[in-house]
Amino acid sequence: MGVFNVFSKNKEEKLEQGLSKTRSNFFSKLSKVIAGKSKVDSNILDDLEEVLISSDVGVNTTLKIIERIENRVARDKFLNTNELNQILKDEIIELLVENDNNQFDDTDIENSREPYVIMVVGVNGVGKTTTIGKLAHKFKSAGKKVVLGAADTFRAAAVDQLTIWSERAGVPLINKGMNTDPAAVTYETLEYAVKNSADIVIIDTAGRLHNKTNLMNELAKIKRVMKKVVASAPQEILLILDGSTGQNAFEQAKQFTQATEVNALAITKLDGTAKGGVVIGISDQFNVPVKYIGVGEKIDDLQIFDRASFVEKLFQQ
Repeated sequence: MGVFNVFSKNKEEKLEQGLSKTRSNFFSKLSKVIAGKSKVDSNILDDLEEVLISSDVGVNTTLKIIERIENRVARDKFLNTNELNQILKDEIIELLVENDNNQFDDTDIENSREPYVIMVVGVNGVGKTTTIGKLAHKFKSAGKKVVLGAADTFRAAAVDQLTIWSERAGVPLINKGMNTDPAAVTYETLEYAVKNSADIVIIDTAGRLHNKTNLMNELAKIKRVMKKVVASAPQEILLILDGSTGQNAFEQAKQFTQATEVNALAITKLDGTAKGGVVIGISDQFNVPVKYIGVGEKIDDLQIFDRASFVEKLFQQ
C-alpha cells in the first residue's frame, strides 16, 4: 500500500462535511448577486468580485478568476446567471490545476534510503501539534516506523500535547522537557531514528513570529544539526496554517516562507469556519504547495489536498 492511500478513506464524505460552513456562506452570498437577473454582465461580475474577496479567496486570486470569466463572457457573448455556478467552478478548477506543483505522490518517502525528516513550523494555536499527531497516525497505519521529536521546548503545553498524541498514535517520542536546546532534541531524535531504522521523523518546532531573526536563526541551527545525522534532512519543511483565520493565514504564509525554506503547507480547522476560500487563494498565490487540509477533529480527519476535488465539494449543492 502506498503511504498516501491511507488518507483516502471516506475522503469525499469528510471533505463535503468539512466544507459545509464555507459552502453555505458562499452560496448565500452568490444567490443574492444573481437574484432576479438573467444575464451575466459587468454589474454581476463586480458583485461576484466582492463575494470572492469577502469569502477569503484573496484579492489577487479573485482578480484572476474574474478576468477568466470576463474572457468567457466576451467569447460566448451571452451567459445565463443559472450557468454562473458551473462556470465559476470550472474556471477556479482550471486556474488551480494549471500549476500542478501540489500533485503529491509518496515516491520521495518510499525511495528514501535515510529517514524521511519532516520539520513542522507554525505559530502557536494553528493546530501544529494536532497535525503532527494525525500525520504520525497516518504514516503508521501505512506500515511506516515513525518517530516524533519534541523540539518546541518553550511551551510546556506543546511538549505535553505531543506526548499525548504520540501515545494515541502509538509511536515513540524523544522528549527532553521544557527549556532545553531544540537542536539537541532534534539531534537525539534523528540518532534514535537511524539506530532504530525509522522511516519517518517528524520534528515539532517553536513558532515565535514576533522575532523573525531569532526564529530564522533557531530553525537554521536545527537544520544544521539534522544534517550531521541525516545528510538530506529535512526533506520537508511543513508550515501549518489555521484556515479559520482567513487573510491572517496569508500573512503567516508570507512571513514563514521568507523566514525559512518551507516546501509544503497544511491548512487546518476548515470544518469550523466559513473561511475555507482561503485554501483557493493560498494554493494559487504561493509557490509552496498545499499538501494537507484538516476537515475535522478526529485522528483520521487530515487529507491530502486535491484541488479539483476541493472545488467540486465547495460547489456541491
